Amino acid sequence: MQEASYPDLPSERAQHVLRVLVEKYIREGEPVGSRTLSRDTGLELSAASIRNVMADLEELGFITAPHTSAGRVPTDLGYRFFVDTLLRLQPPTARDIRRLEQELRQHADDPEALLEHASNMLSKVTRLAGVVTVPKQPHAALRQVEFMALSERRVLAILVVNDHEVQNRILHLERDFKPEELKTAANYLNEKFAGRDLSAVRRLLIDELQRTRETVNEMMLDAIEIARMAFEEPSRPRAEYILAGQTNLMEFRELSDVEKLRRLFEAFARQRDLLHILDRCLSAEGVQLFIGKESGYSVLDDCSVVTAPYTLDDAVVGVLGVIGPTRMAYDRIIPIVDVTARLLGTSLKARN
Repeated sequence: MQEASYPDLPSERAQHVLRVLVEKYIREGEPVGSRTLSRDTGLELSAASIRNVMADLEELGFITAPHTSAGRVPTDLGYRFFVDTLLRLQPPTARDIRRLEQELRQHADDPEALLEHASNMLSKVTRLAGVVTVPKQPHAALRQVEFMALSERRVLAILVVNDHEVQNRILHLERDFKPEELKTAANYLNEKFAGRDLSAVRRLLIDELQRTRETVNEMMLDAIEIARMAFEEPSRPRAEYILAGQTNLMEFRELSDVEKLRRLFEAFARQRDLLHILDRCLSAEGVQLFIGKESGYSVLDDCSVVTAPYTLDDAVVGVLGVIGPTRMAYDRIIPIVDVTARLLGTSLKARN
């Protein structure tokens, strides 16, 4: 996990006061005053002495007064120092890990459902917004294709890709096709395009259809047309990440402003800004944490983003994480994100 540099460090006593202040503010969401800290730090310091310590912390930029209240709240720098230096992580119990593992394993046969479930599960467990990036599409080479006639002028195209992956697509045709016509189309594809990338097959089929329209018989034209339909791009654009539980963020007072929520949800819908942050985590090791303005995107100034990469065959293929207010339970959430990323990688590997 990345760490910040601190030009001036608070004293050991001030660090203890800061830890208690941050933990209390995370739990209760209210500015913390000197009397409360005098009681809760266990240092047997008077409220006046605590105020002096708080003044030092405020001068260093670790805490601030949100309004005229005597209480103080952590700044982004205060949270960062807390996470880097003072945080006591609370890893999930063995029972929690087994439950997470079992729930992911239920969807191991369907990678899309698995990613969606991981995002939903993160949101449910943390009560924040869960996000999982969709793995970048690998090279997909055609190995074999078959066509099977269904009812009502529909045909099932069965594509075998990269030796083991099977993709099924239903084609809606303008007329009924006999089994021998479908076999001709399949033979044509297998003989001419086996081993080629699917996107290349798609382009070549379009060229072939235009070039041979006047020189081949009707059956071959139909065969090429069926093949072209089988390799069409999906009409719906492929999402680059799966987000779940955005509405959980409405429960936090610091994010409940209508205009702030609107801008945040618009950013989620655009995907671009959040995707840039997540992509930065692909090349980083372990858990990454962006607190407030550290993300570089003003719409996330009041949020923290916690991510961890997930792997397949020892290669990083995506990132998962949570988005919530800077006032989040880092001690619990960081280990949950880390463990879930590892379990997702294990589930993907089991599928292969």
